[in-house]
Amino acid sequence: MNMNTDKKISRPIALLPIGVFLVLYLGMGLVFEYILKIEMGFYNIPIVVVFLIALTVACFQNRALSFDEKLTVMAHGVGNKDIFTMILIFLAAGVFVGVTGRSSAEAVAYFLLSVTPAWAAVAILFVASCFVSTAMGTSVGTITLLTPIAVAVAKVSGFSLPLCIGSVMGGAMFGDNLSFISDTTIAACNSQGCQMKDKFRANFKIALPAALVTLVIILVMSFSSGIEQIECPEYNLMLLIPYILVLIGGIAGINVFAVLLVGIVSGIIITIATGTTNVMNLLGNMGSGASGMFETIMVTVLVSAMCALIREFGGFEALLSFIRRVFKGRVGGRLGVGLLVGAMDIATANNTVAIVMAGPIAKEISEEYEISPKEAASLLDTFSCVFQGIIPYGAQMLIAVSTAVELGGSTSAFEILPCLFYPYLLALSSVLFIILGAKKKK
Repeated sequence: MNMNTDKKISRPIALLPIGVFLVLYLGMGLVFEYILKIEMGFYNIPIVVVFLIALTVACFQNRALSFDEKLTVMAHGVGNKDIFTMILIFLAAGVFVGVTGRSSAEAVAYFLLSVTPAWAAVAILFVASCFVSTAMGTSVGTITLLTPIAVAVAKVSGFSLPLCIGSVMGGAMFGDNLSFISDTTIAACNSQGCQMKDKFRANFKIALPAALVTLVIILVMSFSSGIEQIECPEYNLMLLIPYILVLIGGIAGINVFAVLLVGIVSGIIITIATGTTNVMNLLGNMGSGASGMFETIMVTVLVSAMCALIREFGGFEALLSFIRRVFKGRVGGRLGVGLLVGAMDIATANNTVAIVMAGPIAKEISEEYEISPKEAASLLDTFSCVFQGIIPYGAQMLIAVSTAVELGGSTSAFEILPCLFYPYLLALSSVLFIILGAKKKK
């Protein structure tokens, strides 16, 4: 058994399981979505089953190891402390989202719309989406909750529906990238071994300029709209408290489990006290929130096992050898990390899965090119959100379009794409960050 060998052997064939996964998932997704015209075709594919097939391929490789020895390799990969921590955080974050629910997110949007000029409504949709997604840690959840509000604003104001939806999607990716309880943040930080507060600070320097320029562009486009007033239903600002507590705790660097516990407890107290829900519904929502993380957790476990076998057989060394040839210097290494996770996201249409798959390889690249853990985590999360925010077959785009159509709106992914200012500016900001930041000494 050669698990402890010091000599690193490069075997490109060891990457075959990743290729099998990408061909099966991307191939079936494209067929379902664009040939068979199945709604949400990519998300009808059982990704856990596809990963099981890829893991099976990995198990048939490397005949130098017996099957029992391969089980030991996989157990070491899955039993890593960071993997277990990631799974626990996924569960706690799911419970928090289940407790806070829909009413809290809507309260944010309606509050901001009610205290600002009507002509700035689209900019407010962007700001509200930024806040909600940062607090909830989910871009898909934010888009699901705020797209109906965007459709309503477009109908009563005359603003372009693609512009309203594009603003919501941009804000949703802002929070997905920065939130302390986002599964992308959890996966990126744990795979690179860095603190969430450190990744947040590095990430914020990239995301804030892109968000501010996006806001200016939307305001300039909206200034001469002539919109006078937008009616907002009643809302309860008390529902914002759990979100605010989680944001403050995360930025202050408090342990993520403690932060989530405070958010969950405060959310339970406030939702019960305000009559937003009852005890039985609350328990059901908590269970649904936790179980909603099942697929993400299973993917994390299977990818960890598969990557352990690929690393043992020399796949990571082969990939590193390729990166050494193609990407040169500190700028090249950082671009390599970003493009690696971007390619994974294009293939999987899921930024969390992309980070989980690219994370172990990115860690090897980071050590090779002297990239700090917080910088590597930031690059993984940022580039995955850039690509996820603009692919027309991603869950974010599909849910936004389907929700708008259900509510009587008329739009398509290709009408929304030109209005996705934030993802495009985030890509530009990321490249500038790499070029400027790579010149600094470690």
